[in-house]
Amino acid sequence: MKRRHFIKKASVTGLGLVTASSTFLSVDENQEIKNEIAVTSKYIKPLVIATWKTDLAVETAAAVLEKGGNALDAVEQGCRIEEANEKGQSVGKGGLPDRDGEVTLDACIMNEKGDYGAVLGVKNIKHVISVARKVMEDTPHVMLVGEGAENFAVSKGFERENLLTEAAKKAWKKWKEKSEYKPIINIENHDTIGMLAIDKKGNISGACTTSGLAYKMPGRVGDSPIIGGGLFVDNEVGGASATGLGEEVLKTVGSFLIVELMRQGKSPQEACEEAIGRIVNKPGKDFKNFQVGYIAVNKKGETGAFSIHQHFSYNLYKNKENKNIPSDFYNKV
Repeated sequence: MKRRHFIKKASVTGLGLVTASSTFLSVDENQEIKNEIAVTSKYIKPLVIATWKTDLAVETAAAVLEKGGNALDAVEQGCRIEEANEKGQSVGKGGLPDRDGEVTLDACIMNEKGDYGAVLGVKNIKHVISVARKVMEDTPHVMLVGEGAENFAVSKGFERENLLTEAAKKAWKKWKEKSEYKPIINIENHDTIGMLAIDKKGNISGACTTSGLAYKMPGRVGDSPIIGGGLFVDNEVGGASATGLGEEVLKTVGSFLIVELMRQGKSPQEACEEAIGRIVNKPGKDFKNFQVGYIAVNKKGETGAFSIHQHFSYNLYKNKENKNIPSDFYNKV
């Protein structure tokens, strides 16, 4: 390693070393080091960002962080709020069923170490985000599916319950009158809560949970539980999560793409915008009939969000304020 780069690298490990090394470096080099230190040490305050209007979920996650809890606990507890919200018909209990009237849930979670756990197509278990964490922490695997995931959950103390509420059943019966599958932007495609958090130690974790697209084909799984699709976290860089039509997110590995773009130096906002561009700029792609939205956060606590169409929003907890913010969007025609 060259002497200049060695001294520069050593100096950013602590403020005290800046003074010691300043004898050997130019004014410009010293200023560069000070800028790096300012960037890396300016933060860290607890931060939570989540897709859609999820005030209570974000407030719950933020409370964990403000008490000194870690980001992994925060995103799990936050997502559990939406899974238990029977009025929300796109996550957890009360979620709209598939074409056969079965409610199946998907979820994944990632910690600051890059560990990952997911469950897909799970019936009868409400808090699948917590089951995904159990997969990550208590098994040698990263993904369990269907009946196997359900049985695993029960073995870990989760109780089986009917996830199809009367309201969801009524909506399904009405849909069956015509049985037409035409996803409605920002309604049926509002199928996910994706959440990212930074704790007081500066560590990032993320979670994503969903009941999937309403009236989907039995067995369909979207992007939400797939690493790099619905969620990706790299603690050295940042994290991203997706919502909307999962098939389109998966085709571009959207969340992974955003994190890699941030690694290359793009801001979270720039990275989200480019990820949407990768979808809408494909030759022959008719994006007018589906929605995709992204959220992202980097290690400095900067955030970004972008969607194809209007009306995607996200909740952001930062500096002790929890706000729902409309996302910028691509299709302004």
